Amino acid sequence: MLQDLANRLVVPGLPEWTGLVVLVAGLLLGLAFLLMPFSVFGVKGRLDAIEAQLDELHAELRGLALQLPDLSRRHTLVEDDWATPPPRSAAAEPPPRSTPPVPPPPAWPGPPRGSRAEPRLDWPGDGRGEPRR
Repeated sequence: MLQDLANRLVVPGLPEWTGLVVLVAGLLLGLAFLLMPFSVFGVKGRLDAIEAQLDELHAELRGLALQLPDLSRRHTLVEDDWATPPPRSAAAEPPPRSTPPVPPPPAWPGPPRGSRAEPRLDWPGDGRGEPRR
């Protein structure tokens, strides 16, 4: 049975036992990744840091909630002092464009439009398409 498995795993051009060695190494590597604790990858440390930041945010929110009545009083004072700016005149500024400007077509160097220049072929022959004799 083991010999039959080894024959199926043979890599052409290599000794017969290399396929089995690659299979065993792959299985061991996969098993190691499954059994490895997540703290090795650094996940545990990152989660602890995020939890500490979350605790700090909770404490800051609690402090802001206690100061909320004080903030609402300050906010009403600012609204009382606010003066609305004068409206802008429509003639002073044109409305913004809804589309970008279209650039002009490129100017290609070459013969003027209307004249057609075809390549001249110099074939051996008399000009009628028949070879010279």
